[in-house]
Amino acid sequence: MAAPVFDVNKRWSLEYPELGTDPVPTEPCISPEYFALERERVFRRVWLYVGREEEIPQPSDFFVRDLPACHTSIIFVRGKDGGIRGFHNICSHRGNKLAWEESGSCRAFACKFHGWAYDLQGQLVGVPDEEMFHNFKKSEHGLVPVATETWEGFIFANVNPQPTQSLAEYLGELGKRLSGFPYGEMTARYAYRTELKCNWKIALDAFSEAYHVNIVHGRSYPDTFTGKNNPMCHLPEVRFYGPHRSCIVYGNPQHKPSPAAAIAYHFGETVTKRSASTTQLPPDVNPTGSPEFGFDLDVIFPNLILHILPGMWFTHQFWPLAVDRTLWEGRAYWPPARTPGERFAQEFNNVVLRTAWLEDTGTMEATHTALGSRVKTHFYLQDQEILVRHSYKALEDYVGFYREGRAGK
Repeated sequence: MAAPVFDVNKRWSLEYPELGTDPVPTEPCISPEYFALERERVFRRVWLYVGREEEIPQPSDFFVRDLPACHTSIIFVRGKDGGIRGFHNICSHRGNKLAWEESGSCRAFACKFHGWAYDLQGQLVGVPDEEMFHNFKKSEHGLVPVATETWEGFIFANVNPQPTQSLAEYLGELGKRLSGFPYGEMTARYAYRTELKCNWKIALDAFSEAYHVNIVHGRSYPDTFTGKNNPMCHLPEVRFYGPHRSCIVYGNPQHKPSPAAAIAYHFGETVTKRSASTTQLPPDVNPTGSPEFGFDLDVIFPNLILHILPGMWFTHQFWPLAVDRTLWEGRAYWPPARTPGERFAQEFNNVVLRTAWLEDTGTMEATHTALGSRVKTHFYLQDQEILVRHSYKALEDYVGFYREGRAGK
């Protein structure tokens, strides 16, 4: 029986007519008012990915995550009971920052200014010169907790004091689709981060479609995600899950590796390799086992992109700093290398990924500058940019900028 192949000629506007085909306004990328609403109605209300359980493997381990979009910094700590908790990184006394290190291990958190001390459950346990306070009860002045839950080893936080959904409810069917992959076994990590002078959605958009692959990545990924049967890297699958979205990126089974890539292929997994890896994908990801599967691209609203493929996974995350500034973080994960050959394969793959990510991010600041001229007021999107179209609709459902008639005021 012939191996199954993908249908790469679907018109996604016909599959999802509810998204429409009209041009999409550019104003959300440059409007300070829209950005303020995003902070209040999106980032301060939904679940946000902040780190992995492997980052705090032992009781007393912690890391700090600054969330400028939420106007806060959060301490995530593993307690003596093994549970992971989040607390706003602010002392209850005079509002001083409590934890200054990015990560570490400690038995308690103590303020550097007046020495107030808190245990790993966030309870205030020590106050110097306590008798000089009036009507003071330590039990009433612990750290302010942040809703913290985990899924498949991913730590999420919600700064809303009373989240309207659990993390499982928020992730919904997408969470079920991506469950069961051995994320936690792939602990060899390569990470990049940089501040971009652009709106966070410009960065998110660039990584949410494959229409650009043949142009932007023509040298870094020649014939990897394009080929005679799919010259423009059409998406063979697109799915929407509430505000989240998912697609499969095509992989060319006739891809011809360079000599260096061929050596890497021999020793291990890479993004460009079509392989029969023993790493199992979740049952709902490429269920037919098509050799044209490149990788699964999943966007967890609002700002996380997760890619999975046999033998590795990687993420992009986009943190708003201002209407025109974004912190981009890219991370790639493999199983720990067991041999020098496997290490070479990972390092080779890391270089290729880094090159491609530089190609992507190198366009974004100029895009934001150009949009600021307002001489073009709309994006004209085609069917292969359906995830971008869905992104702006999902965001507007939360923000309500146009629904409330704020445009043009």
